[in-house]
Amino acid sequence: MIKLKNKPRRTLAFLSTFWLVLALFTLPVSALDLDQARSEKLVKETPSGYLVVVKPSAEADALVKKVNAGRKTAYQKIAKKQGTSLEAVELLAGKKLTN
Repeated sequence: MIKLKNKPRRTLAFLSTFWLVLALFTLPVSALDLDQARSEKLVKETPSGYLVVVKPSAEADALVKKVNAGRKTAYQKIAKKQGTSLEAVELLAGKKLTN
């Protein structure tokens, strides 16, 4: 289980920030957007908090690379702000994204 600081305000702020950042990185980043790639089963979410390519193509590879780079940057900022590890944030994101 991932432990965050026990302060309700910090947890609420963390979750709000997390979802805002996640929303920003799920916006279209190429000719192929994330929603389209998901619906066409070209990519999928993983428990690690990142995307993987299911059906390789140049567009899917580029999309996954860009989204994952953005997510990692966002996860690092959240981890630093919350005083927790990058791995804890990645796992929390993965849990939210795969449920």
